[in-house]
Amino acid sequence: MALSLAENAKIILEKRYLKKDGQGKVIEKPEDLFKRVSKTIADADKIFDPEVEIAETENAFHRMLTEFCFLPNSPTLMNAGRRLGQLAACFVLPVEDSMESIFETLKHAAMIHKSGGGTGFSFSKIRPKDDIVLSTAGISSGPLSFMKVYDMATETVKQGGTRRGANMGILRVDHPDIEAFIDVKNQQDRLNNFNISVAITDAFMGALEKDSDYDIINPRSGKIFKKLSAPYIFNKIVTSAWNSGEPGVLFIDRINEFNPTPNLGNIESTNPCGEQPLLPYESCTLGSINLAKMVSGGKVDLKKLKATIGHAIHFLDNVIEVNRYPLKKIEDMSKGNRKIGLGVMGFADLLIKLGIPYDSDEAVVRAEDIMSFIQKESKTASATLAKKRGNFSFYSKSRYDRPDTLFMRNATTTTIAPTGTISLLADTSSGIEPIFAVCHTRHVLDGKTLIQTHPLFVQLAKEHKFYSKQLIMDIAEKGSVQHLAEIPHQIKELFKTSHEISAQQHVRIQSAFQKHTDNAVSKTINFPNSASENEIRQAYIQAYQSGCKGLTIYRYGSRDKQVLNIGEKSPETLRPCSSEIVPRPRPERTSGMTQRITTGCGNLYVTVNYDEQGMCEVFAQMGKTGGCASSQIEAAGRLASLALRSGIKVDAIIKQLVGIRCPSPAWRNGGMVLSCPDAIAHVLKNVTHSELSETGGMLGVCPECGNVLVHAEGCMVCHSCGFSKCS
Repeated sequence: MALSLAENAKIILEKRYLKKDGQGKVIEKPEDLFKRVSKTIADADKIFDPEVEIAETENAFHRMLTEFCFLPNSPTLMNAGRRLGQLAACFVLPVEDSMESIFETLKHAAMIHKSGGGTGFSFSKIRPKDDIVLSTAGISSGPLSFMKVYDMATETVKQGGTRRGANMGILRVDHPDIEAFIDVKNQQDRLNNFNISVAITDAFMGALEKDSDYDIINPRSGKIFKKLSAPYIFNKIVTSAWNSGEPGVLFIDRINEFNPTPNLGNIESTNPCGEQPLLPYESCTLGSINLAKMVSGGKVDLKKLKATIGHAIHFLDNVIEVNRYPLKKIEDMSKGNRKIGLGVMGFADLLIKLGIPYDSDEAVVRAEDIMSFIQKESKTASATLAKKRGNFSFYSKSRYDRPDTLFMRNATTTTIAPTGTISLLADTSSGIEPIFAVCHTRHVLDGKTLIQTHPLFVQLAKEHKFYSKQLIMDIAEKGSVQHLAEIPHQIKELFKTSHEISAQQHVRIQSAFQKHTDNAVSKTINFPNSASENEIRQAYIQAYQSGCKGLTIYRYGSRDKQVLNIGEKSPETLRPCSSEIVPRPRPERTSGMTQRITTGCGNLYVTVNYDEQGMCEVFAQMGKTGGCASSQIEAAGRLASLALRSGIKVDAIIKQLVGIRCPSPAWRNGGMVLSCPDAIAHVLKNVTHSELSETGGMLGVCPECGNVLVHAEGCMVCHSCGFSKCS
């Protein structure tokens, strides 16, 4: 049977997964990749029985992968059967309160980033800023200073890698530096290689409920440092998240309540997207079942789902064996606990196939039913493996240490992880998120765009006889169908996008999956731009009360708004209108796209670049001109760049440039380009139109393909090529 791949999946495989020679030429076919991965992972069976025949297992794995019923995390697809051989996506490393530990961990993190992994750290054990340092009679610089060192190191290491280094930075809510930590990413030029989360304790939530103070503890001495108002700190978290989407929150005591091996220590941190709590030196081995492939005849095919779960657990346990770990300590912990995380993708597509709106009570019930089934069957599959291979070696230190008859191969079996890239390979919706858009545009060569429409919408539109090319164009303008009268109500209900689902329903879906998941759930709770801080506050409370282990929120458009800070002054002390506007510096590294546009003087090449804060630079070059014309084009680009970095909105720049005439206008795509400045305006308008929609806030462009980045699954991701800032 021939491998069926969506066009976008072929592009992603060639760019990110297939083997290349020394010149960067692809030397592997997609079919070869899946054979390579299937054989490498099936070969692990021989470790336990050298005489075993693996052909049947290899075929089962290959069929599961090529039918896109299940896919492992990206490092496994990239590296299985290759020289690097590092198959895990994420790791947690300890940070103790000493220079030796801090920089030893930094060295280990660099090794992990070099191998393609992401890292999580808790900085909660580091003594606070200005605390005493007995060995030198000096004062401590505090955890934030060391986070900045880690951030710079990550930036340096990732320059030479195929996958970006990513970090999770965590600080307990009872640490003396918690206020500075909460505020640190309101200036969005800081810690750009980190997601940050506050570790919220039950004691804090109890004080919040009582509207009272709670204890701040100096981690060096273990003594009470001072008391702070819980409502005050909670409001700071809410305000910061409203402004920038960070920090996230982790309910750390709840996480440890479900720590499967408490005798090995407390869990202090998670991986970069927050779904995998881990002990120090543990790694995670993840994979996801494509729920969209588990529907047959309008029902969930439980027989197929059960078989897929069994093969997936076998596959993930084998990954632990054949993985080449970056550190011996990580290998020992990973093989000692054998944590795996089987999750899902395509949940939104499954609901559409079943005729269930995502924004409904029935969707919540279905989420619980499906994840309960996966949890139960994954435990059965793990126990079956344990009878053949033995319990995980730290079993005696686990919560499972009850009757002698209980078998368990893996300390955990389930995790709901982000599936940004692998869901694109499988041509399905991402993780447990709603659909991103019914239609969205993707940049292709020569500045043109390609409209991609959800295949299930096209299918239903044709079945109900309201499909037309004009309809698709109308949908593409907003990515939504809710404004179109010709679409039946029941179809509109099925195709609500992520920003059209209430925050309460987002949390309900997350909670439903969390009830039957060992580890945690990666999801973004989306809010409209108009959302109040109180709405975000209520989402946090709802998440805590409904059993979630953490929460990540994103208010549409929030990252476009910058708070101007002069020196060290806080925003509250600034004048409403400054007499002097100082542009932010041009960053050392930008990402962007170049578009060719025809003018009366020839082809003009316009480059638009972005940094973490959005559009920051425009410059243009004419292929065959020089002298005065060239200098004027350069001046227009420089002034536009200066305006962008001074906070001027791009629409205002477009308004000033559009319509400027020169003696040599030109026709292009049915419209007239009046001059080179007018051409620059056309490019800016085209970029802005395609990247600002009601389906997601513009967070800049993808550094790999030039398309829009959106906030989903706890991270900034690209729905065109699968790039993720967190992996």
